Amino acid sequence: MPDDPSERPRPASRDHHGTNQRGTDRHGPDFEEYAAVGQRRLYRTAYLLCGNTETARDLTQTALAKLFQHWHRARVADNLDAYAKTVLVRTFITERRRSLRDLLAHTLSAPRTEAQTADPSDLRVTLLALLDELPPRARAIVVLRYWEDLSVQSVASLLRCSESTVKSQCSRSLARLRAQLGDAHVYTVGS
Repeated sequence: MPDDPSERPRPASRDHHGTNQRGTDRHGPDFEEYAAVGQRRLYRTAYLLCGNTETARDLTQTALAKLFQHWHRARVADNLDAYAKTVLVRTFITERRRSLRDLLAHTLSAPRTEAQTADPSDLRVTLLALLDELPPRARAIVVLRYWEDLSVQSVASLLRCSESTVKSQCSRSLARLRAQLGDAHVYTVGS
């Protein structure tokens, strides 16, 4: 009997966020689709922030978990990639502050010797090591501004701070990196 209600296909039921049982929705991609495509981009940024493959994987997974938790808001964002990157950077800053507090409570860092700073064989490895010494927010600003090549306005929007804060943090961080690299005059413009 074709008109039997028990044999008719029923539409997928939706939860209070507009998501059906298969995870898709009427407002944007489902989480699995986004995670499959966006995970590599998030990992690259996470690696630049952390400087460590394992920590970068953990950070990426934590950010994706937070993104999934708030997917009902994320999927309707104007720029889903920017939203995800904001979650990643804020997660990094929060976790880094927490670990720095724990580290400072238990140890004092040893000063760098001249042998550690002289004649670096690989500038990239040296820069990543020096980036690791920057405070979390300063490191995030430098990575977003110079490695991710975002504008001052974009970085300020991602970190919810003023453009002047981004500019001053970049200036201070670059000066600190130059001083730690030595021969700061080689890296300055106009010298």
